[in-house]
Amino acid sequence: MDHLTPNPALYNVPFRTTEFHGMPYRRLGDSGLQVSNIGLGTWKIGLPETGDGSRVDEKTAFALFDRAVELGVTFWDTANRYNAGSGNSERVIGRWLRRNPEQRRNIVIATKVYGGMDGYTPNHGGLSRLNIIASVDACLKRLQTDYIDVLYFHAFDPETPIEESLAAVEDLVRQGAVRYFAVSNFTVEQLTAYKEAERKLSVRCRVIAVQNQFDPLHGEAADRPGVLEYAARNGIAFVPWSPLARGLLTDRYIDPTKIGPGDRLFDEGDWKDILTDGVVAKLRRLSELAHEWGMELSQLALAYMLTIPGMGPLIPSSSSVRQLESNAAAGKMKLEEEQLARIRAIFGL
Repeated sequence: MDHLTPNPALYNVPFRTTEFHGMPYRRLGDSGLQVSNIGLGTWKIGLPETGDGSRVDEKTAFALFDRAVELGVTFWDTANRYNAGSGNSERVIGRWLRRNPEQRRNIVIATKVYGGMDGYTPNHGGLSRLNIIASVDACLKRLQTDYIDVLYFHAFDPETPIEESLAAVEDLVRQGAVRYFAVSNFTVEQLTAYKEAERKLSVRCRVIAVQNQFDPLHGEAADRPGVLEYAARNGIAFVPWSPLARGLLTDRYIDPTKIGPGDRLFDEGDWKDILTDGVVAKLRRLSELAHEWGMELSQLALAYMLTIPGMGPLIPSSSSVRQLESNAAAGKMKLEEEQLARIRAIFGL
């Protein structure tokens, strides 16, 4: 944006707003950062022609990014190691940003560091000062941006002192390379340890979000219980990864006889273990409710999750514009208490 040239299109912009292009926003934890109710998970996006295992190519991704902005879906989640440790999810986002520099201020980019990317020594992974700073520098280059809005630690590092890791983030914040800090795949005990360390250091590096596995059909991961409740009590946004249970909470799985190649659960080989008679019965009941209320099963699940105390933005992935539009619509839906009660009864919550 040219800040020296008057732009009449921006005259009389309101002091504050709670939405963008009709998409409601919510605070990320107790920070001042606002993010769209529905974000965009980009783990599927990459360069499949290189053999990185991604499912969405650059051309499709650019169409998704263009439409996401139009829909107000501006919280984009990626990681340096997505798609075989290639960094290609970040690269594709960076190529789009290079073409659309005027959109950078509208997008909140979250990425993650931890695992090795550019070498095989012990110093190429973990949360040492050396690896955090080197990893962020590489992320910035791939994303073709000067700063990361939200930096996640992708996992807990038991080998590195927490104070060292936080001090590295503190320096990155001071340098302007990182705006906010979050963690992923943490337990309550690990979050507590970080909160204690925060009190010894600057508030610049405090945890504002935790991204853990969660969907309303299965709840939290068995090895990380209680994080959602802990986050709600401590002003931390809980950002669930795989909120639609790897696509299970969609209409495509209510008839197991129609599952085949191209369906994620089929391609990953464990659909028979997951689609038990009990699960299929729940899916069908939820689908009936969704259709009764004029929505899709996936929209019902997403809209319901947004009502859970402590829940932050949802970051479902999309492989088509149509899927993105469906997810975005869920971010604007309001469920009445009677509807929520019927949904809870099926989920067993």
